[in-house]
Amino acid sequence: MGLRDVLLGRKKLQAPAGERLFAISTARITLATELDLKPAGSAGVCFKSLSSGEFVRAENDLQELLDAVAAETASKVERKSDNLGFEWLVVRDQDFEDLVATVHTVAQELEDRGFGEQLLAALFPFEGKFKEGRVYWIYGFKQGAFWPFVPTGKGQERDNAAELELKAKLEPELPIEGDLTRWFGLFDAPV
Repeated sequence: MGLRDVLLGRKKLQAPAGERLFAISTARITLATELDLKPAGSAGVCFKSLSSGEFVRAENDLQELLDAVAAETASKVERKSDNLGFEWLVVRDQDFEDLVATVHTVAQELEDRGFGEQLLAALFPFEGKFKEGRVYWIYGFKQGAFWPFVPTGKGQERDNAAELELKAKLEPELPIEGDLTRWFGLFDAPV
């Protein structure tokens, strides 16, 4: 089955693959021991903004979601928008396992409330001595895979060599996106 089957309704597009997100919890140990990278204590879930018709219902659902997640976890969750018009649910928690679990809960709740197709990515920043500045691991919900993102701090430039080095180190532990052209960067993310 190909694109024609999807267009004619004979096959559905793949749903977000959120369960593979938990692989970052164990990869954190390799990031810390081999690369001296520690979690920054925050993460974000990025999703497409909604059309005006969906907006009122979505606003109520998103507030209910934030309230529910806050009641279930010790993590702090806040909503932000970036300069490209994407919406973010930013999670803050010093316990990395709790942080990952809360990101998963947020993504699952969005999917359960009918916004799964708007889910784009989760972003996990790490800090340390590996390259100056932050290193990010991005999880694409549709692909069910991670990829590294290392901005140079000079505009919209990336350190591709560092990204490939991170890929090589973590490939045994993380589901890595195989198509390098899909490794989009999330510059100026509010995380």
